[in-house]
Amino acid sequence: MDDEIMKRRCVIVGGADINVYGLIREELREDDFVIYCDSGLKHMEGLGAAPGLIVGDFDSWEDPRMDVETITLPREKDDTDTVYAVKEALKRGFDRFLLTGVVGARLDHTLGNVYILVYLDQLGKKAKIIDDYSEMEIVSKEPAFIDGSYRYFSLLNITGTARGISIKGAKYPLDGAEIGCGYQYGVSNEVLPGMRAEVSVKEGRLLLIKVR
Repeated sequence: MDDEIMKRRCVIVGGADINVYGLIREELREDDFVIYCDSGLKHMEGLGAAPGLIVGDFDSWEDPRMDVETITLPREKDDTDTVYAVKEALKRGFDRFLLTGVVGARLDHTLGNVYILVYLDQLGKKAKIIDDYSEMEIVSKEPAFIDGSYRYFSLLNITGTARGISIKGAKYPLDGAEIGCGYQYGVSNEVLPGMRAEVSVKEGRLLLIKVR
């Protein structure tokens, strides 16, 4: 059973706005294990994905009392509902994650959710965030690739200093570069026509944002 779980992916749905459900539905797979976090339940119909688990303190959405495993959390706690859902999925053996409905109007929640990508990368897990406009992932030990379907891509350093940065197949290439947190110059790069860009880093981590 553990091997079967590791081949599957956990999709975590938060309560931030999703305006273009079709983009997210294209990314979903029939064997995804879907966790809805509190008001993320408002997206269930739009995504067309049944919950495998519901998690929340239900301060922003009423407990639907569905015939689905539900974990009711206290309202005063260290972890947000989304972070709790991630930790619960880790306990259940998942090592691949897709998060959606986690980027919205509240910058504090958005940044906290972006750092979930760092947390999972530190644990050696694969994860990405999808919203209406972009996809986000961490680049660290393995290179990442960007195809021409994305209008722009940006590399941001959100942890310490990243060194040995390489960008190939893009309008603004880099070779052995360094990006610290104080000066972000890797914004709005473009894939060259007919190419697939490649991004890699030898030391540290970078947040890759691919903009549609």
